[in-house]
Amino acid sequence: MFLSILTSMIKVVVLGSSAAVPSVNRNLSSVGLRFNGDVYLFDCGEGTQRQMMRFGLSYAKVRCIFVSHSHADHIVGIAGLAQTLDMIGRKEPLLIFCPRGSHHHIEALLSIGNYCYEISVNEVGEGKVFEGEGFTVSAFEVRHSRPTLGYIFKQSDRRNFNERKCKSLGIKGRMFGELERKGEITIGGKTVKYEDVSTVKPGIKIVYAGDCLPSESTVLAAKEADLLLHEATYASDKAKEAEENMHSTAAQAAEIALRAGAKKLVLVHLSGRYKTTEQHLKEAREIFTNSDVAEDGSEFHF
Repeated sequence: MFLSILTSMIKVVVLGSSAAVPSVNRNLSSVGLRFNGDVYLFDCGEGTQRQMMRFGLSYAKVRCIFVSHSHADHIVGIAGLAQTLDMIGRKEPLLIFCPRGSHHHIEALLSIGNYCYEISVNEVGEGKVFEGEGFTVSAFEVRHSRPTLGYIFKQSDRRNFNERKCKSLGIKGRMFGELERKGEITIGGKTVKYEDVSTVKPGIKIVYAGDCLPSESTVLAAKEADLLLHEATYASDKAKEAEENMHSTAAQAAEIALRAGAKKLVLVHLSGRYKTTEQHLKEAREIFTNSDVAEDGSEFHF
């Protein structure tokens, strides 16, 4: 049971937090999410598989890669990871999801190797793109210099028994399992329904917006998110440059989080021109208090 609880926990690891060019301390874009023993990648920049080894995520467990867009700093790591999976004798398919019009870039990367397992590259638009046991991943469109998607990981809502109600009705032992399976049981001639003695616990919601201008679509997607990972390539001193290059500032990301009612904001995709992230953090927290700047290896647990 303890192992089951551990594998059902959600672990999010920032594998790469740099924009465009890697630095000594920051790898190119990637976020890893582990749930139910599998790993899901959001972008896969150069060096992602090494970052996974460094920060305790198994590349052998990667089930899907969700690509925001086809700029090289977000996809080049796919080729090396795919080759490694072949070398370790992978059997399960690898599913890759990307915006419409970008599959040829990914397939060009994959064409340099031969693989002992199936790789499926799927172009997707807005809406649900993948459903696993206990969760879904949906995409939403954002504004960038080429077709780009953000992604929403949403854990399924769960029900928890109301201990006081159950005790008052004499529900105990195997009755709990029977209630979950059948939806109702009979006690002393009275029918008790599952929903009458349980409450809904909303599933965890994690939103990733990798490269983008601030947009209303992100506000809607990140509504009441437990964690919003939003690009902040620039601080406000480069607001004009951010707009010209179709990126966001730290303050703009914070405004998105505030309007969305997100619980926590983590800034990713940081330009290497900044020697420290103090300015990003200050600007974000002035607008949205629960803001942090990602470091490679930053972890979040739910």
